[in-house]
Formats: sequence, C-alpha cells, structure tokens
Amino acid sequence: MLFKQTYISVYGLTVALLASLATSAISFCHEGHEHKPREVKPAEMYAPKVIPDRVVLTWSADPTTTQSVTWRTSTEVPAGMAEIALATAGPEFIKATNRFEAKTEKLKTDINEAHFHSVTFKDLKPATKYVYRVGDGVNWSEWFQFRTASDKPEKFSFIYFGDAQNNLRSMWSRVIREAYSDAPKAAFIVHAGDLINTAESDAEWGEWFGAGNWLNGMIPNVPVPGNHEQAKASDGSRRISHHWKPSFTLFENGPEGLEETCFTFTYQNTRIIGLNSNESIEQQTAWMDEVLAKNEHPWVICTFHHPIFSTGKDRDNPALRAAWKPVFDKYRVDLVLTGHDHTYGRTGLQTPLKLETVGNVPTGVTNVDAESGTIYVVSVSGPKMYDLDRKSFMVRTAQDTQLYQIIHVDGNELRFESRTALGELYDAFTLKKIKGVKNELIEGEVVMPERSRK
Repeated sequence: MLFKQTYISVYGLTVALLASLATSAISFCHEGHEHKPREVKPAEMYAPKVIPDRVVLTWSADPTTTQSVTWRTSTEVPAGMAEIALATAGPEFIKATNRFEAKTEKLKTDINEAHFHSVTFKDLKPATKYVYRVGDGVNWSEWFQFRTASDKPEKFSFIYFGDAQNNLRSMWSRVIREAYSDAPKAAFIVHAGDLINTAESDAEWGEWFGAGNWLNGMIPNVPVPGNHEQAKASDGSRRISHHWKPSFTLFENGPEGLEETCFTFTYQNTRIIGLNSNESIEQQTAWMDEVLAKNEHPWVICTFHHPIFSTGKDRDNPALRAAWKPVFDKYRVDLVLTGHDHTYGRTGLQTPLKLETVGNVPTGVTNVDAESGTIYVVSVSGPKMYDLDRKSFMVRTAQDTQLYQIIHVDGNELRFESRTALGELYDAFTLKKIKGVKNELIEGEVVMPERSRK
C-alpha cells in the first residue's frame, strides 16, 4: 500500500512539473524568444542533384517524327541517357524501350555548377503517343508521355503566354497550371520572351522550371528570348543568357548567329515563326521574307517579344514595326503574339499602315490598313504590371491582369481565347480562312468588363 501511495505522489508531482514546464515554454514564446524557421537560400533550394530535374520538351526538328528533351543533373553525372517506348495501356512498354545517349555540357552559374543533357528522339511515328524517361542508367526520372504531331491536318490547340518574368514560383505558377486545366491536351506552349527577370540568375531559372514542373516534360515548349534573357557581355554589348542554349534544345534553321533564338517549323497545317526582336532585325527580315515566300501552309503565326503596336506608355518600337510589318502585310500573316508591355492589347483586322511617333511616343495614326488582316496581341502572364496606353485601333485591352491564351486551329478556323488567372474568359474571336483575301473576323461574346485603372 505504501508503494502505491508513493507512486501516486510521484505521478502527481510529474504531472505538475510537466504542466509548469509547458506554461514556462508558452510564456517564453510569448516573450519573443520563439524558435524561428530556417530560411532556405537559393543555392540550397536550386542545387542540382544526381536525380534529373528541369526536364523540358522542345523541338529541334520535324514535330511529326522527332522530339527533343533537355534536363539537368549535378556534375556527379558525367553522361546522361534517355529511354523511349511506344506508350501502352499497361506497364508492358518497359520491355520494348530504346536507349539514346545524351549530349552533355557543363554550365557554371551564379550559385552552382551543373550538367545539362539533351537528346533528340528520331524516327518516331506521326500522331503517336510515346513514353520516355531520362537519367544516368541507374537514377531515372519518372516516365513522361507525349504525342507526336500528325502528318495530316488535324485540329489542335496551343497555349500562349506573355511575360512570366517575376515571382515565378509564388505567383506565375498558378497561371500556367490554370492554363493546363483548360487545355490539358495542348500541342505546345509558346512563351513570348521574358521567361525570367535576371538573365544569369539560376534561382530564377529554377523558379521558372518549378512553376511548370512536370508539365514541361509532357507538353513541348516554344520559347523566344526577351530583353530579360539578354545579359551584358565582356565588351559591354548584350548577349543571350548562358542558360538559354543549355536549358532548351531548339531549331537551328534561322539566320546564322541566331541559332535557337530565331527559327521556324510547321505543326500540321500551321507555320510557326519565332523571332528574336533583341538583335539583327534586318537579317531576320530578309530571312522571314524568304521563309514566307516558300510557305505552303494556310495558317501563319509569328511570335517574338517586343510588340509591333505597343500597349505601354512611352514604349513604342517604330524601327521594328517599319522592318517587320510590311512582311506581315505582304504575306497576310494571321496572328502575331508578343509580350514586353505587361498589359493586354489586341487589334482587329484593321491596323495602322503607319503610326506616327515623336521620339518614342505615338502621336497619331496616318492610314488604316484594310487589306492585310493580321491580328496583333500583347499579353502578360506574370504579376509585374505597367501603365496601359490604349490605342483607338485596339479592340480589347486590360491592365493589372494576369492572362493566358488558348488558340485552337481547326481546318479553316482559328479560335482565340484569352483568360484571366481565374480562368474567366476575357477576350475571344474567331478567324475564318478565305483563300485569296483577308480572313473573316468574328468577335466573341465576352461579358467581363475591361479591367483598367481609369
């Protein structure tokens, strides 16, 4: 009995002691001495590892029979490889894989050193779904899937983003994921420049890849460089970021010296032209004229960074417009997709033949072009916003709005949707292709009012 009484006494003392300690701990925390979480620095967060990351699909050749993939590892991985197979409904594809050796290059960044690996799968079948993975033969990524383009005209959709640029991990990620929720079968994604803000910041590139994450390994990306992908060279001039070519495997069919930043390809019945509006404008003008003179595809879509018709205050690009708009007019280019101005603006079929400017400020419209029928779009997907300078010939504009665009191509119709980060329809139109004359434009029914500070 004495043992039992002693046990109860000790137990009661222990409970009282624990309660006292808990009270003291709470009091200690309230006095401002609480434990603070450790901040993870970019060098740790974006350190490359043996396991592949930054997996991204692009094209460097015919989308019907090839597919390029690029990924990153630590320098512990001296050589990379990829495996591919025809996708099957079950796991049996694993028994029929083909292995490709990767091209590997080292990149020393501001916070680390890494190996970037790339493979171009060749001799694929058109309109066919494949599975693939990347790694070193022991350590692999998950299996991804993609579908090759058809070698016949089929309807398809793609996503277009204006500048992502800032707060990529925290605030752009929701936009690319919302776009995917609306277009999960998108054939590819166009990025009209300024993917990041600081050209040589590996952390920002890590944020960009992290925001898209596994989507990048499933849907091919078609990026063109903006001014923020330009870095200062040793001689004081501007050059493309050291991250650009290791991170993406893109076409080298543009003008000499602009490989992987100026290119063209066809996706089924559509000619896509990606331009580098940061440099060599005259060289690209001649090249584009030659490409379009030989073009046999009904739809032509051009993408680059700096707008032909700016939506930003004091941000006009008269030299670029003087060089490229006559080519767009000459060949009746259907759609021009740009960024840079961190607002939204979209023209109708009629655009100024010439926009008079004083310095860099537009002062008036001289003539309206009734023949070309090219529609020009400026958009922004990231959170950085500028003042809107609305022009009279712009059908729809927006300010302080993160947007993504889904473009559907189906035979002789092209349907365009611009949606907010919430998925709301903000702008829409349909183009109908009429051989020999300009397109017919049908404006979409949009109930959402224009977003503007004024």
